[in-house]
Amino acid sequence: MHQRTVIQAAIAAALLVAGGAALAQERFRIGLILPMTGQQATTGRQIEAAARLWMAQNGDTVAGRKIELIVKDDTSLPDMTRRLAQELVVNEKVNVLAGFGITPSALAVAPIATQSKTPEVVMAAATSSITEASPYIVRTSFTLPQVSVAMADWAPKNGIKSVVTLVTDYGPGLDAEKFFKDRFLFNGGKVPDSLRVPLRNPDFAPFLQKVRDIKPDALFVFVPSGAGAAVMKQFLERGMDKAGIRLIATGDVTDDDQLNDMGDGALGVVTSHHYSADHQSAANKKFVEAFQKANKGLRPNFMAVGGYDGMRVIYEALKKTGGKGGGEALVAAMKGQVFESPRGPVFIDAQTRDVVQNVYLRKVEKKNGQLFNVEFDVIKDVKDPGKTKK
Repeated sequence: MHQRTVIQAAIAAALLVAGGAALAQERFRIGLILPMTGQQATTGRQIEAAARLWMAQNGDTVAGRKIELIVKDDTSLPDMTRRLAQELVVNEKVNVLAGFGITPSALAVAPIATQSKTPEVVMAAATSSITEASPYIVRTSFTLPQVSVAMADWAPKNGIKSVVTLVTDYGPGLDAEKFFKDRFLFNGGKVPDSLRVPLRNPDFAPFLQKVRDIKPDALFVFVPSGAGAAVMKQFLERGMDKAGIRLIATGDVTDDDQLNDMGDGALGVVTSHHYSADHQSAANKKFVEAFQKANKGLRPNFMAVGGYDGMRVIYEALKKTGGKGGGEALVAAMKGQVFESPRGPVFIDAQTRDVVQNVYLRKVEKKNGQLFNVEFDVIKDVKDPGKTKK
């Protein structure tokens, strides 16, 4: 009888150990919701490629947990984003939600992140207020106020006294318009008109004609990643550069993903942004080389770096929690992370859960027969001005 009890106890202990091992081996699942088709498809392609590159370089096991990436296509429709997030949390039991190509998609998921206590890592969307929508949102991309203010400071020092703004009519566009305009007016400039283009199927022609009639010194543009080539093409077709109107913009317009296809008409365009594939650092050269090697020569853009750094932030947080990885513990471990990104030094602000980073002024130049955004100035450690004003 005694022997039997010993055997039973041994079996129970073995089961307990096996249970512990199973827990240690329990998969850590990241639900990556991206626009893989539709207008913002380049965003999805870049972020997924960067996330997979991070995993290829850093392994798929962290603190004893096997990492699994589940990619879903939301075609940039917020209702679909919300539904996919719900399915990922309820059915797939994901530990982290990530991606989010546009602001409405990131905001659609905020209540789900809050209710389920699931970290939401925003790798693309760039409206200032996003991180305020849930205490579980952490951003690794950028904000439009960060990059717009830099351009509004540069322009008046470089002979630009009047500017018409042209933005896509949704969150980040309104941020870009407001923060550029306020700062440019503060710096003594004039803004004779502010134009807004619809997000879905935009036609820039009538807006550009209006700008041509106004004849400002420059046109300041923000459009989402993927739409820059269309603006550039129509700007040149209307001969606006020949009419003496300069194009200045946030870096979304001279997107590294599309820049070479824009042709020599893009030469000389000055933009402000947080990442260029031409950024001169050892970390970036390594990143670009590895990214191109893994993706048939595709050049990484600012979306890719948001995805790459987002994966780093998730990995580091999981390490810090010793592989336990509950939502609150993960978010706490994401706050305050400091690291060298391919874009330069990066810091996740513990108060705002938003990214603090360098913003660069860049000019489109030709190097070895290719077009690049070549950095010529830097504003260091830029916090989101959208937060500091509140």
